[in-house]
Amino acid sequence: MIKRLALTVGALSLSLGLAHAAPEKLSAEDFAKHPAVTGVSMSLEGDVLVGVITDPTDPDKTAAAYWDISGDIDTSKPLLPSNVTPSSRSRFYGAAALKSKKSLWLTTQRYTGALRGCGEGKTTGATKKYIQKVYLGNEKITKIDDLPDGRAEVGANKAQLRCFELTGDTGVASFLPLDPKNIILQRATTKNGTSYFKHDLSTGREKFLYKASNTESFTLSNRTGEPVGKSKLEFEDGEYRSYIRLLNEATGEFELEDALTTEIKNRYTMDVYSKENGTRNYFVGTDKFDDKVSVYLYNGDTNTFSTEPLFQHPEFDIVGITTSQREQDFGEVLGFSYDGPVRKTFWIDPEMKSIQDGLEAAFPGKNVSLNDYTADRNRVLFTVSAAHMPPAYFLLLGKSKVAVIGSSRPWIKEEQLGKSDFVYYSARDGLKVPAILTMPVGYEKGQKAKGAIILPHGGPWARDYAGFDNSGWTQYFASRGYIVMQPQYRGSAGWGRELWLAGDGEWGQKMQDDKDDGAQWLVDNGYVDSDKIAIHGYSYGGFAAIAASVRPNSPYQCAIGGAGVANLQKIANNWGDNRVQRTFQGRTVKGMDPLQNTQKVNIPILLYHGDHDVRVPLFHSRDFYNGVKKDSPQSKLIVLKEMGHQSNKWLPEHKSTVLTEMEDYLTNVCGM
Repeated sequence: MIKRLALTVGALSLSLGLAHAAPEKLSAEDFAKHPAVTGVSMSLEGDVLVGVITDPTDPDKTAAAYWDISGDIDTSKPLLPSNVTPSSRSRFYGAAALKSKKSLWLTTQRYTGALRGCGEGKTTGATKKYIQKVYLGNEKITKIDDLPDGRAEVGANKAQLRCFELTGDTGVASFLPLDPKNIILQRATTKNGTSYFKHDLSTGREKFLYKASNTESFTLSNRTGEPVGKSKLEFEDGEYRSYIRLLNEATGEFELEDALTTEIKNRYTMDVYSKENGTRNYFVGTDKFDDKVSVYLYNGDTNTFSTEPLFQHPEFDIVGITTSQREQDFGEVLGFSYDGPVRKTFWIDPEMKSIQDGLEAAFPGKNVSLNDYTADRNRVLFTVSAAHMPPAYFLLLGKSKVAVIGSSRPWIKEEQLGKSDFVYYSARDGLKVPAILTMPVGYEKGQKAKGAIILPHGGPWARDYAGFDNSGWTQYFASRGYIVMQPQYRGSAGWGRELWLAGDGEWGQKMQDDKDDGAQWLVDNGYVDSDKIAIHGYSYGGFAAIAASVRPNSPYQCAIGGAGVANLQKIANNWGDNRVQRTFQGRTVKGMDPLQNTQKVNIPILLYHGDHDVRVPLFHSRDFYNGVKKDSPQSKLIVLKEMGHQSNKWLPEHKSTVLTEMEDYLTNVCGM
């Protein structure tokens, strides 16, 4: 067993950019430009790294990077890529190292054309949007090409093939870590459902294995790639139910597990993580017995759960389980992951715990994530980050030396960023609401901030983490003296069922009260004056900002809404078109419709929206602006050309424009 890591980190300061001079104020471009390196992953053999970097020849573009780390590594200087492939028509935004020196690459590219029902966008006429594609890279990424033909079922017509090109999705279903050359790929097919293929990385050939319908999903054995569990939605007695069947290896049959059956409307988590070696016991994550997701041992023979959870956290959901991928102890549990302000893993394996403890001792006060590691654990790819530190990538060698890969934003220094804090406050009805605070740079306890920004997340079935904010929405304004609160309002997922379900039907109502109560909490606790508060959000957060502008007794001086929902009825109708979606989420979209209340506008609002957004189309912001501009002449709408909804569909100029326009609005219109 390893007692403690004695790390050699000779090149560490090269990556972190350590300095002691007074920090310069960060610019919008510091957050807007592409990260120097991101999305780094390591092959199973530990001989290859891949990641996305800024194109060395054009900083406005990204490039695919490949590091050959098969030989000895000089830890006295940062690792440089062996090969770089620039983006062309498609823009790289993600990567995954596989094995046999192969890699997967995620890209996005602009598209204008008729969709005819294929994916998000208009059903008639031309739609401006982004499409995503997945490509396979060979050794040293000298070639990054489309995956092999044969993705569509036999008999697919031209319209179906075209639909696949626009909306098809490919991913790794299993790495098959004990197989030296094969992986299992899953693809959304041209018809309904998902097909699974065994892909030979050495030859590029594929073999069709099986297909799940559009109401099914499979759990695969990571050892063989064969299904060991099946989940299927079935409509019975006016309700959708999720039925889980597990493989009985003795009979070869998939047996229905009644205790794992859930009704979709109840929204219980029921995740079968893995099977205990040598038994018919399964590790299952569920919140059926408690507010938070805990891990129970489920017996497939008796169809019963363990009386007590095997692993739980008193405050946070368990979100995953890590098992060994090496032959000598394949499938044995190494650790459990849980979601607090940041995601952490509680290692029960002594060796992994020792590695984690040693790295945390070397990087005190930072979040250390073990991303990839070899079977002998002599090579560990890990990330170090914090709210006040952009993610940096490192390679642990032989459990004693550290090689620097690089920081995502080496031009940003820690002292230029504000630290974060995690708090709870009580809403007006007594509900306990978590929140993440980003403090102004150099903040000391007892100080009042220049102003405050309430920043609700999108979703709304999502959540925030207290990590580095790549958008710049927290740290850009922390560097300008503002305190930023990210309330995890009712309706947020990942903080327990009570908080999640409490948001049903409360759009613009109790969900909105939570944000206002967070603003009041800041005032009551001396963080800011009551006349120096604004609200900004994007997507659902944009809805919250729009709603704030027409609610009476607003605690805000102004609102800023990005790509926000303004027409609640249209969103509810869209989500209600699909019966499963209507049962699962559509029925929860009720409350105050801002577009029906434009005459009540009482604070100015800045709206910004991308013209390539198909998730929340531009008409939401445009219609709302047209409804308030007469009564609110200081309100403003900015349309960003070629900007989509998700962050991987934003260009540097989009982020820069948003940050500078927001700062100008806060200063000159909001008086903050």
